[in-house]
Order: sequence, then C-alpha cells, then structure tokens
Amino acid sequence: MKAAEVKIRVRYKETDKMGVVHHSNYYIWFEVARTEFMRGAGMNYRQMEEKGIMLPILETHCYYLRGAKFDDLITVRTWVSKYAGIRLTMEYEVIRDEDGALLAKGSTVHAFTDSNLKPLNVKKKYPEIHSFFASLVE
Repeated sequence: MKAAEVKIRVRYKETDKMGVVHHSNYYIWFEVARTEFMRGAGMNYRQMEEKGIMLPILETHCYYLRGAKFDDLITVRTWVSKYAGIRLTMEYEVIRDEDGALLAKGSTVHAFTDSNLKPLNVKKKYPEIHSFFASLVE
C-alpha cells in the first residue's frame, strides 16, 4: 500500500463567514485520512498504543490553493513520504471530486515515543513495526 484515499463531504459547520472551509478543518481531515491510511495498511493507532507506541505530531504544514465549500465532496489522499526510525512524515492532498481541483496539500511530521512521550527507537524495540513503516515509504 503506497497511498490511501478518504472521501469527506464538507459540512456546513466547517465553513466560515466567507462560505469556504475554515483552514483548521484541513488538519482534522488530515487526521481522518492518516488514521484510515494506517488501518488500511494493517496497523491501526489502537494497536500501536496498546504496545505503548505513540505518534505525537512535531510539525504540521498546509498550503491552501483553493477553498472547499459546503457540500463539496472531497478526497483526501495520504501517504508516507519519509521514515527514519524515530520520525515519520505523512503527506496529504485534498482534491475536490467534482472538478479534480487540488485544493490543498500538506504534511505532518510525527515522532515515535513511548507512553510517557520519551523518544522510542522503534527499529531496536519493535523490529516488526519498523519493517512495517519502512515498507510504506513511497
């Protein structure tokens, strides 16, 4: 699995006074896509957390190209672009289904930590999880 897609219908409450989706909602959509990407790849967040592995976000970026509007059906495409044992970078594209327009693109950088948020060397402690993430890099 290299990339995954999630469909989302823009809700009225996600729009602002200008009638476009408020910028903060894109990060919620990124989270939905990231969670579904992981589930589709065969490792969900719950399984990782049960092992004591956390993936807090270190950085977020989003470049807004066009505004999504109420009732637009959008696709959020996500993939792993980098994995370096302790850090993971996910990339996102938000595309309006009606016309295929790229609305936004972004990324999140995550650190692998234990449940106390201390850095975790996944390669050393969980070689099977390290192999899993290494296999996802596009």
